[in-house]
Amino acid sequence: MEETSMTTAAFIGLGVMGYPMAGHLAKAGLTVRVWNRTSAKSEQWTKEYSGTGCTTIAETVKGADIILTCVGADKDLKAVYEGDEGILANAQEGAVLVDHTTASAGIAEYLAEAAHRKGMGFVDAPVSGGQQGAENGKLTIMCGGAEEAYAKARPVMEHYARALNLMGPAGSGQKTKMVNQIAIAGLVQGLSEALHFAEQAELDVSKVVNVISKGAAQSWQMENRSGTMIAGEFEHGFAVDWMRKDLGICLEEARKVNASLPVTALVDQFYADVQSMGGKRWDTSSLIQRLRKFR
Repeated sequence: MEETSMTTAAFIGLGVMGYPMAGHLAKAGLTVRVWNRTSAKSEQWTKEYSGTGCTTIAETVKGADIILTCVGADKDLKAVYEGDEGILANAQEGAVLVDHTTASAGIAEYLAEAAHRKGMGFVDAPVSGGQQGAENGKLTIMCGGAEEAYAKARPVMEHYARALNLMGPAGSGQKTKMVNQIAIAGLVQGLSEALHFAEQAELDVSKVVNVISKGAAQSWQMENRSGTMIAGEFEHGFAVDWMRKDLGICLEEARKVNASLPVTALVDQFYADVQSMGGKRWDTSSLIQRLRKFR
């Protein structure tokens, strides 16, 4: 792991991903200050890890070498970055700002330019690997930004990364995450249809999976989610509500770049059906339940 001169980190947003990510930084020996919109989460974090829970964003980021955010969406990013109490108004010149939120490429480009005007670096760095990846420190991180900012931030992110790559200028990390989500959407729908067909054909579904997973049909989704899909268990990671947010970002960007995403658009509507079934917080493999209901 590369050495870094960045010893003081501020982490904004202690959700299911940010909470363990900030924890890895504390365990690595960095001085960590945290802030969360719900203060109880910050208090809980400081009981588990060595670090300081702050009551304002301004207090959290002042004097920090690196400031990391992991919040909900574009509007949440604007709320924590802008304003008199926000990150941009209170971070020190020379700080590097790293955003782990899955958001639009447009907001990444906007924040990068705003940071540049303040003499700060900015890296958009959405992650893949889910809650389990965050807890185990094995996330895949797709980054966009200037080489200098990325080089400074990389040793810090390595504390919770399995794979880490600079994909291009600001916004490139977010666009790469869109590619990831587009690929996953089609894979999950295909696996759902395959398992549903096997069920309807009265095959031993587990035995079917065991056979086909040794060939070209094999995928991470099949290996890690087929068993829980067969069992009707959908409490294993990334929620449908979050996936719909991400697919909405993908479809909006596709319109901007003139990309055709017919399968993604269809799967997005299938996830809307799952939401209407009460599955907003089910994991993304719950697409199979829609097939079981509407067969």
